[in-house]
Amino acid sequence: MGYTLKTEGEFADWHYWDGDAYESQLVGPFYMKKDDNGEMVGAFRAEPRHMNGHGNMHGGCMMSFADFGLFVITDEIINDETPGVTLSMNSEFLSAASVGDMMEVRGEVLKAGRSVVFVRGVVTANGTPCLNFSGTIKILRKRPNS
Repeated sequence: MGYTLKTEGEFADWHYWDGDAYESQLVGPFYMKKDDNGEMVGAFRAEPRHMNGHGNMHGGCMMSFADFGLFVITDEIINDETPGVTLSMNSEFLSAASVGDMMEVRGEVLKAGRSVVFVRGVVTANGTPCLNFSGTIKILRKRPNS
């Protein structure tokens, strides 16, 4: 379990989290890395399996990617050493995405407390905003070994 480095193809030098079968195998894999400005970005290429019956990306897929984005954005806070779970997420659809689009997620931490982190971000398709979102993550404290 943990982050795996992709070594070839379009997402060579990006990481994906193989600890979640839904995210890494069913709808993903979704990838993440630091961009040239040192900010975290998540990405994946839209495929036919991500589309709804009208030929646009299924809203559930886009929201799954936004949920992944919560953890990409908070990578320096929420990680293998300090895990977390999504408490809430709100989103608004802005436009559609199609097969072949490069999907990206970026955002910012609004506030990080001892037990909760507040985040907002945007999912884009080829740079066009498709979904904005905000969410809260509960920081899980590891129990000491007994």
